[in-house]
Amino acid sequence: MLKGPINEDPQLSEFDTVKPDQRRRSVTSTAFDALYAPCRVANLDLPNRWVMAPMTRSQSPGGIPTDEVASYYRRRAEGGIGLIITEGTTVDHPSASNDVNIPKFHGDASLKGWSRVVEEVHRAGGKIMPQLWHQGMARMPGTGHNPDYPSVSPSGYKVPGKKVGEPISKGEIEGIVESYIEAAAQARELGFDGLEIHGAHGYLIDQFFWEGTNLREDEYGGDLIARTKFACDIVSGMRAAVGPDFPIILRFSQWKQQDYDAKLGHTPQALTAFLTPLSEAGVDIFHCSQRRFWEPEFEGSDLNLAGWTKKLTGKPSITVGSVGLDEEFISGFMGKSAEATGEKGLEELIERFENEEFDLVAVGRAVLVDPQWALKIRENRYSELMPFTREALAVLS
Repeated sequence: MLKGPINEDPQLSEFDTVKPDQRRRSVTSTAFDALYAPCRVANLDLPNRWVMAPMTRSQSPGGIPTDEVASYYRRRAEGGIGLIITEGTTVDHPSASNDVNIPKFHGDASLKGWSRVVEEVHRAGGKIMPQLWHQGMARMPGTGHNPDYPSVSPSGYKVPGKKVGEPISKGEIEGIVESYIEAAAQARELGFDGLEIHGAHGYLIDQFFWEGTNLREDEYGGDLIARTKFACDIVSGMRAAVGPDFPIILRFSQWKQQDYDAKLGHTPQALTAFLTPLSEAGVDIFHCSQRRFWEPEFEGSDLNLAGWTKKLTGKPSITVGSVGLDEEFISGFMGKSAEATGEKGLEELIERFENEEFDLVAVGRAVLVDPQWALKIRENRYSELMPFTREALAVLS
């Protein structure tokens, strides 16, 4: 871990030798083939490097995944996705969810449904992990399975300067930590291939990370390192419950739904300070959420967030953000279509992969609307790629 105050701005040359004005090595067919080759990443044997990113669908009535949900995920495995990370599925806490059709990861009926999902994906030759989720103050009060239960957050803030509730108690924090640990144990028992913790995008865990929403003065608040305690307690508790070989992924983001320009770490040193305790707690892989994977994370370096994360922690990383499409996802869900970019749009992705910036590539909307996206890319069937439109969402297969 680097020494010195977190807000000190080190020279980028201490960390990185890849600059924007430096030409990358030419893309080779070997690099492209490697995306489709079997690989081992953090005790995880995968058929290829493609990951299905988690995407909320609200297609599980009463929080119970149906046979249709199992078929939905099986089709993505059949379509060439090596690792599926499920849509966010909520832990056992009364205010974890804002929608009764978002799947739960607790209760006999929901767990039975997830068991069926695992069976179908494995039968198709894929690997699968649940994404475990609590929405925190992002959940509107009066929604979800327990509408009368208040939403929770570290300090009662939904966004900086907007207090809409009271700080969560230490007792309730401990209860939520236990709910994550129990979910991890259930994931292993059900036969999942690992798990992902949703620590991004302004939801509960990220609310503890973010200085704008965590103003606590106890051990769960303070500076950037101290604000990782809630997540570290979850990760270390999970690790004790599932053992050393069950992969744990943490998805994190600098940006928030409430503030696209927000950053947890404004410099490489600050990002190191943030990531180090999480890595030491037991995170095996970091899923680095960006809106556009090709955007450099810090001025003066060409590395994206996944590239910096891998360099600073030594842990494998997943890149994500508008892979295969020409518009980032927020504008897409607001009604703006995103066209498939095909071969040209993948050139920079392959170049970055060839330079070992990241280990896995997560694809979201392109796979959401087209279960055979990965196969079409491999077989050069670019003309068959589907755009991301409202019409396509309405007829998801």
